Amino acid sequence: MSNAENPVVPHGTSPAPEPLPRSRLLWPIVVVVVVAVVLVGSIFGYRIYSGMQMGKRMGAMALAPQTVSTAVALVSQWQAQSRAVGSVRALRGADLASQAAGVVDRIPFESGSDVAAGDVLLRLRLNDDAAKLEQLQASATLADQTFRRDKEQFAAQAISQATLDSDAATLKSAIAQVAAQQALIDEKVVRAPFSGRLGIRQVDEGQYLAAGTTIVTLQSLDPLVIDFYVPQQMLATLKTGAPVAASIDAYPGAKFSGTVTSVNSKVDIASRNVQVRATFHNADHRLIPGMYATVEIDAGPAQSLVTIPQAAVTYNPYGDTVFVVDTVKGVANQRFVVLGTTRGDQVAVTKGLAAGETIVSGGQMKLHNGSPVKVDNHVVPTDAAAPSPPNE
Repeated sequence: MSNAENPVVPHGTSPAPEPLPRSRLLWPIVVVVVVAVVLVGSIFGYRIYSGMQMGKRMGAMALAPQTVSTAVALVSQWQAQSRAVGSVRALRGADLASQAAGVVDRIPFESGSDVAAGDVLLRLRLNDDAAKLEQLQASATLADQTFRRDKEQFAAQAISQATLDSDAATLKSAIAQVAAQQALIDEKVVRAPFSGRLGIRQVDEGQYLAAGTTIVTLQSLDPLVIDFYVPQQMLATLKTGAPVAASIDAYPGAKFSGTVTSVNSKVDIASRNVQVRATFHNADHRLIPGMYATVEIDAGPAQSLVTIPQAAVTYNPYGDTVFVVDTVKGVANQRFVVLGTTRGDQVAVTKGLAAGETIVSGGQMKLHNGSPVKVDNHVVPTDAAAPSPPNE
């Protein structure tokens, strides 16, 4: 036997181990790969199965009829209106004051009372003004007597024309002085310039008043006017005598009727609006000058338009839509519409919807194009042209 077949191992050393077979080395790797593939496959399989089941459920839900309320598009007489804000004003109103200075002697009125034109509201102390008036009246009487006597003497050619002219001038001067003193006394008496209702008294007896100090406000409360502004585009249809309705927040739900009495002769250059004045009867004195009012005025002639509840419209940036119900097939289809103005709970449709078509008025948020629907109109949105609070 040769040395190649039986190698000599040195003394004190172990023989080298025999190498493992290649199949035994690959087996753990194969097991790991198979487990990973099975695990990943299970995850993807579960997700696909879940997606299929969810799709089935959603498909079943989509096919289920959705309960909605409906309304019918109707043709209504539509009167377009313009709204504006304005202020209530008295047709005649003033803050009363004395033209002369002095001490208040008498105030013969009560705050908030009604007075007639010419009623005395305040008197200032006259001091020596009355005595001066009597003195001037005596001088005027003497001048008148002198003039009459000299006139007779002139007729008898006892005096000259110059003397008679001097007497006439003296008489006129005396009469003028009496009138001036009387006017000074009259300025110390404040009278109501017109009939109306007084406000709250601002002065007291014994108080010194400077000329022009406000004593009380006087307002004529019937009729009243409301001044407001409308766009210049309305000038073509705005006429005097047109009806106007006003709302005051102090009287919720109440409407006050009036008429346009004047339109300003120019348009405001800054806002391009024109001032309008409407007159309102106020026999019950419910309106008070200074109140804030919301005014509604007809804009153009009445029209016949298709109207639907505002709740039926889905407003979107890309266009407004409604769901139209196919009563034969029992499905709702989405349709784009062009809307006009609103009135109460209603909105006018100018394009996209015909009178008599049935639309979804409630529950449209859960619909898509072609959804089957079930109609239940036990509870429907309001569709009033002029809604009012439930307690009225």
